Amino acid sequence: MILGEYRAENKNLKGSSSTGHPTSNEGYLNDEIESNRLPLKPAGRYQKTRSTQASPMYILGIETSCDETAAAIVQDGTAVLSSKISSQISIHHPYGGVVPELASRKHIESIVTVVDEAISESGLKKNQIDALAATRGPGLVGALLVGFSFAKAYAYSLDVPLVGVNHLESHINSVFLEPQPPAFPFVALLASGGHTGIYYVTSHTSVELMGQTRDDAAGEAFDKVAKLLGLGYPGGGVIDRLAREGNPQKIVFTRPYLDKSDFDFSFSGIKTAVRHYVDKHPSDDAGQIADIAAGFQAAVVEVLTYKVIHAAQIKDCEHIAVVGGVAANSGLRNSVRRDARGRGLKVHIPSVKLCGDNAAMVAAAGFHHIKAGMQSRLEDDVFSRNTV
Repeated sequence: MILGEYRAENKNLKGSSSTGHPTSNEGYLNDEIESNRLPLKPAGRYQKTRSTQASPMYILGIETSCDETAAAIVQDGTAVLSSKISSQISIHHPYGGVVPELASRKHIESIVTVVDEAISESGLKKNQIDALAATRGPGLVGALLVGFSFAKAYAYSLDVPLVGVNHLESHINSVFLEPQPPAFPFVALLASGGHTGIYYVTSHTSVELMGQTRDDAAGEAFDKVAKLLGLGYPGGGVIDRLAREGNPQKIVFTRPYLDKSDFDFSFSGIKTAVRHYVDKHPSDDAGQIADIAAGFQAAVVEVLTYKVIHAAQIKDCEHIAVVGGVAANSGLRNSVRRDARGRGLKVHIPSVKLCGDNAAMVAAAGFHHIKAGMQSRLEDDVFSRNTV
């Protein structure tokens, strides 16, 4: 099973009905947060390190939810001392998507080296690490097990706490690694290869789902359209580059708004529209491929931009965050900033290196979990998706 098939199964997230509409005021991420909440009884050195508020807290973050093996050291949830990523793009490129079994095996091969490099680059010694944070889900189960199991053993050996972090919440916390983070509350658009949703964020550990994709994620649509155009995998970067060379007005695709009054998305239709266009107008002409890429990207970006700004207006929020792998797209970054500026809204987007999967955002989220009294137990397991 490649990742596209996994993503097709990973749709019904907590806080939504089977149609994708939110069913309560509580975000599904909060359920995972509450499941990790334990009385704060710091272990070992952690108790000594936190004896005074002036002491910095160093968190080792580990991320293995998909096809990047990543480790990072973050101080006090904001300062990135090191961030190392071992990518698997060359491994999965021939298959046109992520092969879960191959991803898991590569994580096993890479994780020790990546963690050692992150600690070395930070300038710290192992005995200076105060706690570990590792992605617990959602993601590919085999890949998650590698990172979370390693983190359990590493935390146990150091006698420090471990907290399992929700991958989506980590992305939202990535904006707090930048110099000017948003003030609470704010609205966040999270768009990646496996997830697309809008969230109302009231604290580092409190998130409400407002709407999500009912089928394909935005990043998944980019990858599949790139494959249709013969551009290879992954597709986000190459489509973004070609879109700048093409004319978005030459080939116009219907904007997949669904209902403009809500915050759900659907990108399977526009993917099909591109396929039909390619079938009816077969051509290897570089100009036409660039125009298709530009038209496709313009349609997706317009819908993402409209909905996140509409959500901010409904929630009366002054701040907007755009996070996840698709947040690296230049068209989306420019569109949200332009439209938000005209409405007096402030936009916060992580630097490109923090948009994709990384361990710094995991460590940042983990810092706030630890501060809130959350710890994971050795018997805790990973989860592939947020349960309904």
